[in-house]
Amino acid sequence: MTQQNLSGFPYTRMRRMRKNDFSRRLMRENVLTANDLIYPMFILEGKNKREAISSMPGIERMSIDLLVEEAKELVELGIPAIAIFPVTGQELKTELAEEAYNPEGLAQKAVRAVKAAFPQLGVITDVALDPFTVHGQDGIIDENGYVLNDITTEILVKQALSHAEAGADVVAPSDMMDGRIAAIRAALEQQGYINTSILAYSAKYASSYYGPFRDAVGSAGNLKGADKKTYQMDPANADEALREVALDLEEGADMVMVKPGMPYLDIVSSVKQTFKVPTYAYQVSGEYAMHMAAIENGWLAEDAIIMESLLAFKRAGADGILTYFAKKAAVLLKQNNA
Repeated sequence: MTQQNLSGFPYTRMRRMRKNDFSRRLMRENVLTANDLIYPMFILEGKNKREAISSMPGIERMSIDLLVEEAKELVELGIPAIAIFPVTGQELKTELAEEAYNPEGLAQKAVRAVKAAFPQLGVITDVALDPFTVHGQDGIIDENGYVLNDITTEILVKQALSHAEAGADVVAPSDMMDGRIAAIRAALEQQGYINTSILAYSAKYASSYYGPFRDAVGSAGNLKGADKKTYQMDPANADEALREVALDLEEGADMVMVKPGMPYLDIVSSVKQTFKVPTYAYQVSGEYAMHMAAIENGWLAEDAIIMESLLAFKRAGADGILTYFAKKAAVLLKQNNA
C-alpha cells in the first residue's frame, strides 16, 4: 500500500481551526488585558481646569484635582499605571531647567496627590528637560545649540531624585543622554530609594511622530523647527537599538522602552527576544492622531482598530504599552468580559 502524504492540502486545512469562535479562542496566541496598559496624562497648574489638545482629539490637559478624579476611574478599570507629563509655563522655562527638580513643581505635586489618593496605582514620571528649557531641547546646550551630555545628566539626576522623593514608583528617563541610567541608579541607591524602578527609554528614535505631544506639553514653540538627531536614534538603525538597550540594562535599568511604537515593532520584537527583560513600547501621539483622524472621518472602525493596534504590540513582545487609548481600551475590555 502506498503511504499517503498527510501533511499537505487537503489533509491540512488551516481554515479548519478558524471556522468556530471556540477554536479561534483556544488557539489564540496573544491576549490583551487591562494589565498591559499605561495611560499617559498631561497635567496643568490650577484647579478644576481642562484644556483640549486640538491635535489629539479626546485627550486633555488637566489640573491635579481632575487628574486625581480620573485616577479613580482608571483604578476601577484595572489600569495598573499612569505616566505623568507636566505642562510648564513659559515663565518657568530657563536655560538650565531648574524647574525640573523643584520639589514643589507640577509633576512632583501631582505624584504626591495621586499616591495619597490611590497608593495602588503605579505612577511613572518623565525624566527629561524639554518641558523646562527655553529652547525645547532635552538638555543643556552650548553656544552652537549642541546638547551637552554630562551637565544634562547631572540635572536629570536631581530631577529623578525629586520625583522619587515625591513618591514616584517609576522614573523614566526619556532624554537619551549617555550614562544617565547609571548616574540615576547610583543616586537612588545612595539616597535610599532602592525600590524606585527605572524605565529607560533605551531606543528612542528621532521620529516625526512626536508632533502632537510637543503641542500638548508646550515645547513645540520653543524648539522652533530644530530637531533632536544628535541624541535620539536614527530611524534607519536597528542594531544600534540593541546596543543602547544592553548598556541601559548594564547600568541598572529595570525595564526598557522602544519609542515610537507601531512603526518600530521590529525593534520591540528584537529587544524582547534578545534580552528577555520587561519591554515596553509607546504608541505615541502621532500614532494616536492618525488613528483618530481616520476614525473621525469614518475610514476606520474605532473600537476594532484600537484593539487591533494594541494587540499588535503584544504580538511583537511588548509587556506593556503606553497609549492614549488606554482608558478606551480598558472600557472595551471590561464590556467584553462582562
